[in-house]
Amino acid sequence: MSAITVTKIAGAIGAEIGGVDLRRELPDETIAEIRRAWNAHVVIFFRDQELTNAQYLAFAERIGKPVEYPFIRGIEGFPVITPVVKLENDRINFGGIWHSDTTYLQEPPMGTFLIAREVPPQGGDTLFSNQYLAYESLSEGLKQTLSTLTGISSSAKADVSKSREDRMANSPAARANEVLEAEHPVVRTHPETRRRALYINVGHTLRFKDWTVEESAPLLNYLHQHQIKPEFTCRFQWRTGSLALWDNRAALHYPLNDYHGYRRIMHRITLQGDRPR
Repeated sequence: MSAITVTKIAGAIGAEIGGVDLRRELPDETIAEIRRAWNAHVVIFFRDQELTNAQYLAFAERIGKPVEYPFIRGIEGFPVITPVVKLENDRINFGGIWHSDTTYLQEPPMGTFLIAREVPPQGGDTLFSNQYLAYESLSEGLKQTLSTLTGISSSAKADVSKSREDRMANSPAARANEVLEAEHPVVRTHPETRRRALYINVGHTLRFKDWTVEESAPLLNYLHQHQIKPEFTCRFQWRTGSLALWDNRAALHYPLNDYHGYRRIMHRITLQGDRPR
């Protein structure tokens, strides 16, 4: 067995993995340990990983199949590595709202990697929320109601679409002008852990299937507030070379926008997922 360490950073979600150098080709046993920690803690973090783009991609490929983001071109030579950038004069940050990545796709990503290339002197932390706990803490009556509902996710929901406008203007992908929509169960079963999780988010979920937006709003608003209760969350402070891997099937995340006047440059890789069930 390898000598990796797994240290929880909060009671509900998140663990830091130590004792591993991701620049090296890791044995299968170490990859299996990392994956077990990921399934157990929903989001995992690595510190001080000064990876080239090729090394970063190689590690991601050990966990899953990287796929391109539909709205922004990847960096030169690496189309599956998406730049997540806020510059000194920007006021809005990319994805600056609670969400799970691209749930408007028919097969949303299994997980997301994010590595910090340049960070502000302070601020720019990311919050994560455990959607297993969000679901498990609901009443039995509400669980039963939600089990019958399907959510409609849209790429055009105003708050989140605004957060990508600057980056799309500078580097649009081929599908940048499309409006993407998908239907997914409000409660999904994780294909690996078999646990059930809430699978809606304020960034993309527009309404319930066969309900109007207005009819859906009261219940969605309640659930959106419930699913980000502090006791379900952790907060991660980035340093250059920090790497996170979160499970889009069981976590929400929220990048804080509290560092105006500074640059924050991150590189993201998303991993192909399956159709939620």
